[in-house]
Amino acid sequence: MKKHIVVIAGDGIGQEVTTVGKQVLDRIAEKFGHEFTYDEALIGHAAIEATGNPLPEETITKSKQSDAILFGAVGHPKYDNDPSAKVRPEQGLLGIRKALGLYANLRPIKLFDELLQASSIKPEFLQGADILFFRELTGDVYFGEKGRKDGGDTAYDLMIYSRYEVERIAVKAFDAAMTRRKKLCSVDKANVLESSRLWREVVQEVAKRYPEVEVEHQFIDAAAMLLIKDPRRFDVVVTGNLFGDILTDEASQIAGSMGMLASASIGDTTGLYEPIHGSAHDITGKGVANPLASVLSAALMLEISFGMKAEAEAVVDAVDQVLKAGFRTRDIADSNTPADLILGTEAMGKQLLSKL
Repeated sequence: MKKHIVVIAGDGIGQEVTTVGKQVLDRIAEKFGHEFTYDEALIGHAAIEATGNPLPEETITKSKQSDAILFGAVGHPKYDNDPSAKVRPEQGLLGIRKALGLYANLRPIKLFDELLQASSIKPEFLQGADILFFRELTGDVYFGEKGRKDGGDTAYDLMIYSRYEVERIAVKAFDAAMTRRKKLCSVDKANVLESSRLWREVVQEVAKRYPEVEVEHQFIDAAAMLLIKDPRRFDVVVTGNLFGDILTDEASQIAGSMGMLASASIGDTTGLYEPIHGSAHDITGKGVANPLASVLSAALMLEISFGMKAEAEAVVDAVDQVLKAGFRTRDIADSNTPADLILGTEAMGKQLLSKL
């Protein structure tokens, strides 16, 4: 099988982790007899520096012509401390989601048993946790009307959803639930927000098409508490853009580190696969970033965009073998990890390749 992949490394540690992700894809192609070709494109701060635009038209064109995108990270500290900046790296990420119609963000939260101690949550509450989040990606306050008034002293961001936006991601979430434990939790704030009332109404309507799926509705504040109290109660979770952003970062503590969490942003065409961690400029260039989330994102690409289930399982199995052998990057190491088993980005990549 021939597939063309665009690598958009982006900012910070994006270059470092996507390098390992691409190496793993190359090994899979070699092992299973596929042919993967690659192109590169700019986004975020790197694109601003090169072109003045966080999302150059060339990046959109290359992305649309690809079979899938391996993405790194977006962001730079200089913009974090300058809220008045009109051009920002994050505009590139939001823009590519909109340009490609990537309305569903899938974030699997699956705990490797070897990392039970890496989480700040007690192991007895964690073991067996396996959650699949569906976060709506192109609506909500991130894309609603925004601005300032009263001479700049009042700011607003409009939280807005349309029926079709809720329905299409609800269908994807219910379809996934049918292949898992047939449990779905929809998260909203319907006791306060009108947009959440529409959200709940539409999810209830879609649920009628899936009588085998057990459905519950949780307010965002209760869901955030239950995610830490009893993560094993959840199977598939579907929620809006803002709530999903917060909950999935919170859920990184279930997996032990953001460096372990992959994600897939999909619509009806090209899919984009990225680790959920940020650009992490505090460790950029030090060679210590955890590449496993990028590698697991590549596994999602293989399964979701290419239909290569066996290949995806081989990647996940390689990650599991490396962890079972005791190897760690520093973000998932603990006080009992021998120093010679704490690896940098490149060395962890070599261990993965050896298992493949």
